[in-house]
Amino acid sequence: MTHDLARLSLNTATTKHQTLREAVDAAARAGLPAIGAWRDRVQEVGARQAAAIIADAGLRVSSLCRGGFLTASGDDDVTAALDDNRRAVEEAATLGTRELIMVVGGLPAASAPGGPALPGPDGAQDPARDLVEARHRVAERIGDLAPFAAGHGVRLVIEPLHPMFAADRAVVSTLGQALDLAEPFPAEVVGVVVDTYHVWWDPDLHQQIARAGAGRRLASYQVCDWVLPLAADPLLSRGHVGDGYVDFASITGWVREAGYTGDVEVEIFHEDVWAADPDSTIATMVERYTRHVLPYL
Repeated sequence: MTHDLARLSLNTATTKHQTLREAVDAAARAGLPAIGAWRDRVQEVGARQAAAIIADAGLRVSSLCRGGFLTASGDDDVTAALDDNRRAVEEAATLGTRELIMVVGGLPAASAPGGPALPGPDGAQDPARDLVEARHRVAERIGDLAPFAAGHGVRLVIEPLHPMFAADRAVVSTLGQALDLAEPFPAEVVGVVVDTYHVWWDPDLHQQIARAGAGRRLASYQVCDWVLPLAADPLLSRGHVGDGYVDFASITGWVREAGYTGDVEVEIFHEDVWAADPDSTIATMVERYTRHVLPYL
């Protein structure tokens, strides 16, 4: 590992088609010190074995992705969501990471992430489309989970997603909204993540990053670029750092000024990136991080 890469982490979504062991081995070959694990890869081998694979390679876990999807209103759905999030907390604790990334969920009117809207009632207000109430339910569910997370030494890290995902993936769209949800709880129990893809556009971003830093709630920094044209599935429109429109120098400088000293995860969802040779992808990731992010950390 070189000093320049001491804070760089490979999020397993970036090399989506690799198993956890393959991603860990690739990260280690490239001299990376950390990996951000998605739960699907962890669950393929079990959390204990996943922890051993990562530790044996000499890597640390920067975060676990993801918990969340907390907007359901039916009793059975709420119970299922809370149960799944408790399992996610336990997985994070087993992996040895404090940071569990939380994508809070979209409107109940969504048939599935990325799917069409369910039909609503004719001529009547539809609770499944009530955005304000969905956010209230997120706050309630965070309150339900916070004591359990605290008991396991895990922090719930709320991730605001770009507003185009408000319908189906996250009713929390700005860092300010995420901080509003986090602030009733201790900073070591509920924090926030700055993901450049989702928040680069926010005119209040500088002030909200400073607010997160002052409150000691800045738990993760994830980087990738906003590239155009958007894919048919906008979720798959992330690009390598430097290929799009994000001002990494400014945002990274704001994160540094806020006192963040943790890992920087590269998390890319793009079919072309996934189809590329993983070692080549990581080499590009390292070069772009060194050029566009590291000088401003």
